[in-house]
Amino acid sequence: MNKQDIAEKVQGVLGTTKADAERAVESVIDTIIESLKKGDDVSIAGLGIFKTKMRAARAARNPRTGETVQVMAMRVPKFQAAKALKDAVK
Repeated sequence: MNKQDIAEKVQGVLGTTKADAERAVESVIDTIIESLKKGDDVSIAGLGIFKTKMRAARAARNPRTGETVQVMAMRVPKFQAAKALKDAVK
Protein backbone atom coordinates (compact mmCIF):
# COMPACT_ATOMS: atom_id res chain seq x y z
CA MET A 1 0.00 0.00 0.00
CA ASN A 2 1.28 3.45 -0.87
CA LYS A 3 0.17 7.06 -0.41
CA GLN A 4 -2.11 6.87 -3.46
CA ASP A 5 -3.89 3.81 -2.06
CA ILE A 6 -4.40 5.57 1.27
CA ALA A 7 -5.87 8.59 -0.53
CA GLU A 8 -8.31 6.31 -2.36
CA LYS A 9 -9.41 4.77 0.97
CA VAL A 10 -9.91 8.25 2.44
CA GLN A 11 -11.92 9.25 -0.62
CA GLY A 12 -14.15 6.20 -0.19
CA VAL A 13 -14.77 6.89 3.49
CA LEU A 14 -15.35 10.64 3.16
CA GLY A 15 -17.11 10.58 -0.20
CA THR A 16 -15.05 13.57 -1.40
CA THR A 17 -13.15 14.14 -4.58
CA LYS A 18 -9.88 12.38 -5.22
CA ALA A 19 -8.00 15.69 -5.09
CA ASP A 20 -9.47 16.53 -1.67
CA ALA A 21 -8.53 13.10 -0.32
CA GLU A 22 -4.96 13.47 -1.64
CA ARG A 23 -4.68 16.91 -0.01
CA ALA A 24 -5.93 15.48 3.30
CA VAL A 25 -3.37 12.66 3.27
CA GLU A 26 -0.59 15.03 2.21
CA SER A 27 -1.59 17.43 5.00
CA VAL A 28 -1.33 14.70 7.65
CA ILE A 29 2.10 13.63 6.40
CA ASP A 30 3.35 17.23 6.22
CA THR A 31 2.11 17.90 9.76
CA ILE A 32 3.98 14.85 11.08
CA ILE A 33 7.17 15.90 9.27
CA GLU A 34 6.98 19.49 10.53
CA SER A 35 6.48 18.30 14.12
CA LEU A 36 9.46 15.96 13.86
CA LYS A 37 11.60 18.77 12.42
CA LYS A 38 10.81 20.85 15.52
CA GLY A 39 11.82 17.93 17.74
CA ASP A 40 8.28 17.12 18.90
CA ASP A 41 6.89 13.60 19.21
CA VAL A 42 3.76 12.68 17.26
CA SER A 43 1.51 10.17 19.02
CA ILE A 44 -1.37 8.57 17.13
CA ALA A 45 -3.55 6.40 19.35
CA GLY A 46 -3.70 2.82 18.14
CA LEU A 47 -0.88 3.37 15.64
CA GLY A 48 2.21 4.48 17.53
CA ILE A 49 4.64 7.28 18.22
CA PHE A 50 6.83 9.03 15.68
CA LYS A 51 9.89 10.60 17.29
CA THR A 52 13.46 11.57 16.56
CA LYS A 53 16.67 10.47 18.21
CA MET A 54 20.25 11.58 17.95
CA ARG A 55 22.66 9.18 16.31
CA ALA A 56 26.21 9.64 17.56
CA ALA A 57 29.12 10.47 15.28
CA ARG A 58 31.04 7.41 14.18
CA ALA A 59 33.71 6.10 11.88
CA ALA A 60 32.44 4.15 8.87
CA ARG A 61 34.10 2.38 5.98
CA ASN A 62 33.57 3.16 2.32
CA PRO A 63 32.78 -0.29 0.85
CA ARG A 64 34.16 0.60 -2.57
CA THR A 65 37.55 1.97 -1.52
CA GLY A 66 37.87 0.54 1.97
CA GLU A 67 38.92 3.89 3.41
CA THR A 68 37.57 5.07 6.76
CA VAL A 69 35.28 8.12 6.73
CA GLN A 70 33.79 10.10 9.60
CA VAL A 71 29.99 10.22 9.74
CA MET A 72 28.69 13.25 11.61
CA ALA A 73 26.15 13.05 14.42
CA MET A 74 22.60 13.45 13.10
CA ARG A 75 18.99 13.33 14.13
CA VAL A 76 17.06 10.41 12.65
CA PRO A 77 13.34 9.54 12.67
CA LYS A 78 12.10 6.60 14.72
CA PHE A 79 8.71 4.89 14.98
CA GLN A 80 7.51 3.00 18.03
CA ALA A 81 4.44 0.87 17.29
CA ALA A 82 1.51 0.95 19.70
CA LYS A 83 0.41 -2.23 21.47
CA ALA A 84 -2.88 -2.19 19.52
CA LEU A 85 -0.96 -2.19 16.22
CA LYS A 86 1.35 -4.98 17.37
CA ASP A 87 -1.61 -7.10 18.47
CA ALA A 88 -3.49 -6.46 15.21
CA VAL A 89 -0.53 -7.61 13.10
CA LYS A 90 0.09 -10.83 15.04
